[in-house]
This record gives sequence, structure tokens and C-alpha cells, in this order.
Amino acid sequence: NISALVTGGASGLGLATTRKLLQEGCKVVVCDTNRTSEIDELGNNAVFSETDITSEESVKDAIDLAKSKFSLINCVVNCVGVGISRKVISNSSSKPHDLKEFERVLKVWNSAPVKRDLQINTVGTFNVIRLTALSMAQNEPDEDGGRGVIINTASVSAFEGQVGQVAYAASKAAIVGMTLPVARDLSRHGIRCVTIAPGIFDTEAAIAKIPKGALYHLVKSVPFPNRPGRPEEFADLACCIIENKMLNGTTIRLDGALRLPP
Repeated sequence: NISALVTGGASGLGLATTRKLLQEGCKVVVCDTNRTSEIDELGNNAVFSETDITSEESVKDAIDLAKSKFSLINCVVNCVGVGISRKVISNSSSKPHDLKEFERVLKVWNSAPVKRDLQINTVGTFNVIRLTALSMAQNEPDEDGGRGVIINTASVSAFEGQVGQVAYAASKAAIVGMTLPVARDLSRHGIRCVTIAPGIFDTEAAIAKIPKGALYHLVKSVPFPNRPGRPEEFADLACCIIENKMLNGTTIRLDGALRLPP
């Protein structure tokens, strides 16, 4: 009886995960900043929550919605992520990486450039973790004493950040770094924490940011299968993590053996 909260659930990896969970008979609160047409096609076991994951009040509202509709939350999949490409020293060697741009990222939303905090990746993820964990800790334990599972999304850039990815790689490495301590911390409550580090995936948000030439070479560097990952493959792994209770406190690379070049 899974009742899940999926952040970034209206598109990309989050939408694929939402659909997979629904196919498996789960109930899902889809958390995102804007409601897409796909949300209306998900059926009665899905409910949309306009959510800013960096806001305590907004995340609490999503949790309250989940509990009012489905009585509890015992699964969270954090899929929200944003990034920029900036070098530490500009190509002209005239200025360093802007500190404010390290803290903030540029994201295209409805074809208009909107600045969003880099905190979305790190602080936003932890904000969801801490608030949903508090809710899960109140659940009735299963036969193993389990009360829930939290799945985060990092990136292979956390391990092999490329030129221009200082801010993005740092934010994703922070998610990898918090995985084990969170799992250890929440073990007394029977709550697991696992992170997925995807490689190149065929999502509109990811592919649109990569120039075609660079994308071609990146895909060519994936040993096998020699193609971008499919969002459904991310969703499949998320479901495996939910089902396998021994998966805890670890980061799983989902990248076709890709190791990013500089």
C-alpha cells in the first residue's frame, strides 16, 4: 500500500516515475510548480500539488494534501533538479565565476528565463527529506519495522563534473553525500534513503540544454547501451528500490557505464 510524493512529477523523470507508480497500483501526490496537461490524464489515484520544494510551508501543504487524500505518505521520490554551465574563469580570462550564479541557476520555464535558487538541488531536496521523514515516522511499521523510503536524484556529474559544471556538480555531490548519514539517522524510525545518479537521459529539460554536437559525443561515450537513458528506466529503478528493503544508504549509478569526459 504505497502512497508516494513525487517532486518534479509533472515532467521528465518525475512524470515517468509517477506513471510507473500508478501502474503498480500506488497513489501519488504530484508536486511541481506548474500543472501540465499530462497531469489531467493520470486518473483518480493521482493528485496535483503546486509545490516549491524550497518552501517549508509549501512542502507541508503537499504532505497535508497527501494525508488527507491517501491517509499517509510512505514513499518520496525527489526528481526536481536545475543547473547552469559556467566556467570558474571566463573564456576571456577577465572575470571569475559569479558567486551569485553559483547560488542561483537559470531555468527556462514556459519559454521565459527565470532565475531559481541553486538551493532547489540541495537545500530543496533536504527540505523535502526532513519534512516527509517526520510524517513517515508516525506511520505504523511493517513486519520489518519499516515506515517508508526516500529516493533522491543526483547525477553522474557528482562524480565526474565537467568543465562549467562547478555549481551543478557541487549541488549533486551534496545529495550523494547526505544519503548515507540520512539513512543512518532515520534507521531508528525504519525509514530508508537511497539516491539514483542518472547519466544522460532523454528528457526535454536535459537534452534542450546540450548543444547537438556535444550531445552526439556524450551519447557516443556511453559504453552500453549506446544511447540516452529512457525516463521509464529511471522509474523502473525507483520501483525496485521501493520493493527491495535491503537497498539503503547508497547511491546507484544509472548510466550505461558512462564516465563523463572533462
